[in-house]
Order: sequence, then C-alpha cells, then structure tokens
Amino acid sequence: MTTGLKIDNMVPVTILTGFLGAGKTTLLKRLLSENHGQRIAVIENEFGPESIDNELLVQESDEQIIELSNGCVCCTIRGDLQRALGELRAKRKAGDIAFDRIVIETTGMANPGPVCQTFFMDDDIAEYYRLDSVITIVDAKHGMETLNEQEEAQKQVGFADRILVSKKDLVSDDEFQALRSRIVHMNPRAPITTVHFGEADIKDLLDISGFNLNTILDIDPAFLADTHPDAAHDHDHGHDHHHGHHHDHHHAHHSDEIGAFVYRSNDAFDPEKLEEFLGGIVQVYGPDLLRYKGILYIKGINRRMLFQGVHMMMGAEPGKAWQANEKRGTKMVFIGRKLPEDIFRQGLDNCLA
Repeated sequence: MTTGLKIDNMVPVTILTGFLGAGKTTLLKRLLSENHGQRIAVIENEFGPESIDNELLVQESDEQIIELSNGCVCCTIRGDLQRALGELRAKRKAGDIAFDRIVIETTGMANPGPVCQTFFMDDDIAEYYRLDSVITIVDAKHGMETLNEQEEAQKQVGFADRILVSKKDLVSDDEFQALRSRIVHMNPRAPITTVHFGEADIKDLLDISGFNLNTILDIDPAFLADTHPDAAHDHDHGHDHHHGHHHDHHHAHHSDEIGAFVYRSNDAFDPEKLEEFLGGIVQVYGPDLLRYKGILYIKGINRRMLFQGVHMMMGAEPGKAWQANEKRGTKMVFIGRKLPEDIFRQGLDNCLA
C-alpha cells in the first residue's frame, strides 16, 4: 500500500561520506549543534571512538536511538540500514520522535553505492524517503595518498554531488590545485568547496537535490578546459569527442580507477536504439558505473529527456520542452571504474538517428 506522499512530504536524506580522518564527525557535530531550526535524525554507520560528543547527547533511550540536546536524534546501525530507516519511520509516525530530515554518516571505508541503492530498491523506503545528495569530504593533507591507495576513497569521490576539501591550510596552493584537478577529472559534476574545521554553510549542504533528475547537469569547465583550450566551446559539427583525462599533464601520473567522461552530440538519438544500448551497457558495466546522468535529445520528442542512474538502476523522465530558437543537443556524464570510454562513445554514436 502506498501512502501517496508528495515529494514535498518525503523525508530528505543526505549521505555524508569521506575517508577516515577527513572530518566527517567534525562536520556532523557542527550540523547537530547549529541552530538551523531543523530537526535532523542522524544514522551513524559506526560508533567509533570519534563519535558524537557526549555533551550533545541527552539520554540513551534505548540501544539504537539517542536524543540530542538540540532536539535531533541519533541512531546507530546495529542492523541493516533498511531496518533502521523502517524503525525511524515507524517511531516518527507514532509520534515517539520528530525529525525533518536524515543524515547518514557512513564508515570511512565504505563505498556509498549500496547505501544509495537502498533508496531505490525498497518500495517502502522509496515512497517515504527522498535521497537528496551524497556529500564527500576529502582531506587536503592526505587526499592524494588516500586516492592512490584506496579504491573506496575513489568511489566516494565518484559518487559525490558535492565535495568538501578539509585541512587546506596544511598544504601549499600548488598541492591543493593538483588535488582539485585530480578530483575534477574523477567527478566533473560535483562542485568543490573548502571547509575549515567543519565550518560549511549548512544551507549549502541540505537540499542539493543531487538525485533529482530536474537539477541542472553542471560539468566543471576545468574538466574540458584543462587540456583542450577549445573544448569548452560549442562545436558546429554533430558531436564533440574532446575528453580530458587521458592527456592532462597534472594528472598523468595518477592511474585512477575512477574516472569520468562527457559525451555530447547535436544530433538526435533514435529512441529504440538508445534504449537497447543503454540497457546492454548497464547489464555489462553496471557494477562499475557509479553515477551517470544526462540531458538527451531524442528524435520525435519535443522535450528534453532527463536520465540518471546508480550502478544497475537507471531512470528517465521528460524534462522541459525545447524552445523554438533553442539549440538542441545531448550532454551525458559517466563516472565509473575503468569504463571503456571508446565503447561507450562508439555505441552512443551508433544510436544517433
């Protein structure tokens, strides 16, 4: 049975991720002690030695739910995330606890993918909770080393809708720029901001709508401009094959498993060919596709189609109508692990009408 919740009534969920020591708990403490007028339920994936400060805690009402002094609640996952979300929903409906949104802090070693998938796979969760965004914190001091050594850290960057870089004061500007350039090539669609001791503007972290199909598909211009001075400009010919990460000199010595590329075309897609190709790509490469998102120009459809996916799960819906004087075109970004870019590009080219 569905509750018929409108999107406005759904509880927004933010996933906070980042490698060990990057500053997740510092940011979370700030989020919970800030007077923003929102009641936040926090689900912690681990209660490590660095968990929420005791002075923020009021009482341990039971093993899983803890109430915080500013009216927020905190919940440790002793069981599965689905069960924890189900319990929070039941307690909220019964009036036992009140909250406006949820923040899930993942363990530093975690790939955020399965956490994101929970919000698409389980109908009860999908109808009640709305996944708003994944926020990833990268430590400027140790970020390069962590990205070199830990594939999970690369996945955390690949999944992000927003990236916060902490401890920038501990590195030189050149070191920071090298890290920033590397992050852009792994995920050109996530804005990057620096944070100092968790001092992020809370408004910038909540209601990002990174998983909403209607949000603008932003690609960091540096992703294209780094290597090809002309790549960021529009081209008149059908499709533009400029892509950055193979030739970037800042980047040449990092063989990151996680990378990104942008596909553009001014020609329309044949809808049947495209559906068949994307279906096949997801079957074969789904486990390695972290995030993919796009605005599609499709033959015979008078409006842009919006599509996105996480691993094997892909969704599409109609967007705004094309205006008469508007230049129509497709822009897609794929972020994943060792994706065969040439196969994707050639396959998509073959789907053009």
